[in-house]
Amino acid sequence: MKYEIIGKTVPAVEFTFNKGESVYSQSGGMVWQSDGIEMKTNARGGVMKSLGRMFTGESVFMNTYSALQDGAKAAFAVTNPGDIIPINVSEQKGGFLIQKRAFLCAEPNVEVSVAFTKRFSAGLFGGEGFILQKAEGQGMLFLEVDGDPVERELGPGEILKVDTGDVVGFESTVSYEIETVKGLGNIFFGGEGLFLTRLKGPGKVILQTQNFNDFAGRVLAMLPKK
Repeated sequence: MKYEIIGKTVPAVEFTFNKGESVYSQSGGMVWQSDGIEMKTNARGGVMKSLGRMFTGESVFMNTYSALQDGAKAAFAVTNPGDIIPINVSEQKGGFLIQKRAFLCAEPNVEVSVAFTKRFSAGLFGGEGFILQKAEGQGMLFLEVDGDPVERELGPGEILKVDTGDVVGFESTVSYEIETVKGLGNIFFGGEGLFLTRLKGPGKVILQTQNFNDFAGRVLAMLPKK
C-alpha cells in the first residue's frame, strides 16, 4: 500500500492499494475513491469499544475501505485547515496516545481504544477530557492536526508546558499532567486560561499551532447578537 498527502490548506491522504489491502476511518472521513473499493460499516472492536469512541468525540461506527483490485484508490481529508501526520505504530513501544478528534484513519492492524490519563486532575482540567485514545498494533496511523504540526523530542526529565488543547499526541513514555497558572493577575488578565498541560520526557510529542475550538469561539464572539 502506498500513500500520498495531497494539498496544503485542507489536505487529504490518498492511498493506492494492492488487492485485499484496506484502511478504516471514522464515519464521513472519505472524500473520494476509485472503482474497485468496497466499503463496510461496523462497530469496530465491539459494543464497548464503540461506546468508548463516542466519549472521545469519534463516531460510534467505523468504515473500512478494501481494495477489490490492484491500483484502487481512496482518500481521506481533514475537517479543518491543518495537516496530516503519519505515525508508524509498529515503532511505538507501548503505543501512542492521541487527543480526542485527532484520529483520521489507520490500517486494520492498528487498534485505537480508550485510554485514561494517569492523573484525575488532567482529565478534569486538561481541555481534552478525561478520556484519551491509545493506538497500538502494527501499521500506519494518520492524525488530523489543526494549523501546523510541531514535533519535539523531549529528553529524560525535560518539561514542556503547552496551552490547553494544543497537544495532538505523544509517546507512552511521556507523562501528562496539568498545572495551574500562578498569580491572580495572570489568571484573570493573561488570556491563557487557568491551566497548562505539562509534558515530561523522554519521548516524542506532537503539537498543533491552532486549537479549532478556540478559533470557533472567537468567531462566534464576533458575530452580531440579536
